[in-house]
Amino acid sequence: MKKIGLLVKEISENRIKDFLKDSSALFIIKYSGISGPDLSSLRQNLKNSHANLFVVKNSVARRALKGVKLDDIIKYIEGPCGLVFAEDEPVGPSKVLYNFGKDHEQLKLEGGYLKDRVIEKKDIESLAKLPTKEVLRAQVVMTLNSPIAGLVFTLNQVLAKIVYCLDQIRQKKTS
Repeated sequence: MKKIGLLVKEISENRIKDFLKDSSALFIIKYSGISGPDLSSLRQNLKNSHANLFVVKNSVARRALKGVKLDDIIKYIEGPCGLVFAEDEPVGPSKVLYNFGKDHEQLKLEGGYLKDRVIEKKDIESLAKLPTKEVLRAQVVMTLNSPIAGLVFTLNQVLAKIVYCLDQIRQKKTS
């Protein structure tokens, strides 16, 4: 029979592996010195941007990362660390982390993993400055809509000029 501590570590390790399978990105942060309410606020903001903050012992995190062949990012696992798993797109969670880090100096972006490659702090910051998927979609729709709207406006002006000319001719004939 296993001890409870070992069971908790196994469950945590398996949970990290499951998160990694379902995630588009992994960010590693240092959160030492952040108050409990602020950390809860960060968790909620990450949840709203489809990400999860997972705090676990470093040995468990290292073992889980080795288990899924992510040995390259183990170097970032030192001291009090949090693992942030982005479910869908990584831009939203990176924005949340970046903005939270601006307000709370204690939060440090360390690095992570995105699309089969290791990323560093500067990569996460660059990612945070990109527009989100929703903003990009809106920009594409506006770009596609702009020529159509211009065509409609031009055709309306042509019709308006014809109507104006016909009205002028009618006024000349009646006077």
